Amino acid sequence: MIIWLNGGFGAGKTTLAAELHRRLPDAVVYDPEDVGVMLWRWLPPNEDFQDLPSWRELVVATALSLRRHHAHTLIVPMSLVRDAYRAEVLDGLAAAGEEVLHVFLDADVDVLEQRISARPAPAGQSAGDALDWALSRLDPTAAARQPEGTVVLRSDRLTPAELADEVLAASRHLTA
Repeated sequence: MIIWLNGGFGAGKTTLAAELHRRLPDAVVYDPEDVGVMLWRWLPPNEDFQDLPSWRELVVATALSLRRHHAHTLIVPMSLVRDAYRAEVLDGLAAAGEEVLHVFLDADVDVLEQRISARPAPAGQSAGDALDWALSRLDPTAAARQPEGTVVLRSDRLTPAELADEVLAASRHLTA
């Protein structure tokens, strides 16, 4: 199974992935951001690597390969807030026969802004630029646009342990 943790920046995807991995130590945590960084080593960096068709294609191919060769369970913490990109990636996984539990972490915008503001800037970026970029991508309507079957959880109302409980319960229902 692939557990895709989606949501805006600051929603708690990485924290939840760590909690799930603690409970599922044989799972592989796959961060598609690494695919973007790899592509930027070869291509001129753009504003968002998700805009690169190669990124979306390689994210699917890498997930399929990791599942096939290395992991019964794959945990993927990655924002896919653009509807078309989310559909392309998740539909690609489903078309390959993968069982995907799509989880969307929702939180009030002011909570996301506070969490984003508290983060250190990524290497090579000023704190202001990184903050402005992440804040410009907040979408308070994203939770309402998630596809049918998405498990929407409020990360500003549940602890990481409670979120993990909900995700694991949903995964049991999916495989039952």
